[in-house]
Amino acid sequence: MSGYLGIDVAKADLVVARDGVVGCTTYPNTDAGHRALVRALEGREPVDLIVLEATGGYERGVVAALGGAGLPVVVVNPRQVRDFAKATGQLAKTDALDAHVLAAFGARVQPARRPLPSEAQDELRDFLARQQQVQQMLGAERTRLLQALGRKARAPLRRKISRHISFLERELHLLDADLDDLLRASPLWRAQDDLLQSVPGIGPQTARILLGFMPELGHVSAGEAGKLSGLAPLNRESGTMRGHRQIGGGRPRIRSVLYMATLTAIQHNPTVRAWYEHLLAAHKPKKVAITACMRKLLVVLNAMLKTNTRWQADLPTTA
Repeated sequence: MSGYLGIDVAKADLVVARDGVVGCTTYPNTDAGHRALVRALEGREPVDLIVLEATGGYERGVVAALGGAGLPVVVVNPRQVRDFAKATGQLAKTDALDAHVLAAFGARVQPARRPLPSEAQDELRDFLARQQQVQQMLGAERTRLLQALGRKARAPLRRKISRHISFLERELHLLDADLDDLLRASPLWRAQDDLLQSVPGIGPQTARILLGFMPELGHVSAGEAGKLSGLAPLNRESGTMRGHRQIGGGRPRIRSVLYMATLTAIQHNPTVRAWYEHLLAAHKPKKVAITACMRKLLVVLNAMLKTNTRWQADLPTTA
C-alpha cells in the first residue's frame, strides 16, 4: 500500500486521502480532530509523506500536530499542485479530488521536506504580514484623503479619513515596537539582524523580512538561495531558439524587499555601486543590472550568515 497521503485543508474540515486507495476520511479542523488524525496514522499503514497545501494559515494547527508526532509532513505551493493536476488531466475540483491529487503529487514528485517553522518563526511572520496589511491600508487612506480635497462639503469626510490615518500610524508604530521586541527576545535573531544591517543598504525592515520569510539564509548554497528567492535566471531554449533567461517563482516578498534594498545600496554602498556600474559598462540593460546586483547581494548576505562575518567590501560572493 502506498505511504503517500494528501490532506485537503479547509477552515472547518480536513479531507485525507491515500494514494492508490479509493475514498477519503474527513476530520474536523480542530485540536480534537488533529489528535484523532494523529492516532489514526500512528502504528497503522506506513506513512512515507503527508502533503498539504498552504491555505492562508488554516493548515498550521494540523501541520504542528503531525510534525509534533514525528510524522513526515510537507507544505507545498498550491500553484505547483494545480499545475500537476492539469498535467494529469484532473480538471474537476472538489475537496476529495484535491486530497487525492495531493497524495498523487507526493508520490510522483516527492517534494523535499524542510524543517517546519517554529512557533517564534510563525509569530514573526504573522507580525510582518500584519505590518504589510496596515501599510497597505495606510497608503489607501492617504490616497482617499487626497481625493477628498476640494469642496467644503467634503470637510467632514476628510476629518474621518484623517482620524483613521492617525489610528493606522499608531498601529504601525506599535507593530514596529512588537517586531523589535521579538528580535531582541532571540539571541540568534539579534546576532543575525546585526550582521545583516552591517551591510550599507540593508535596513531594519529588510533584515526583519529576510529573517522572517527566508530562515534558510546562511544554511544553503548560493545557488539554492537564488532559487528560493526567485532570483536564479531560468533558461528559455527550444530547438534552435535561444531566448533571454528570466527570473521567476520563489518568494516574492524576498524579491520585493531586495529590490528596494539594492536601489538604496547602489546609491550608498560603493561595492554594490561598482557591481552595477561594471554591468552597465558591459552594456547590460539597467533592469538586468539591478537584478544581477540583487542576486549578488543575496549571495553575500548568505555567506555572511554562514560564516558569522560582518560586512566587508571585499567579501567573496561565492562562499
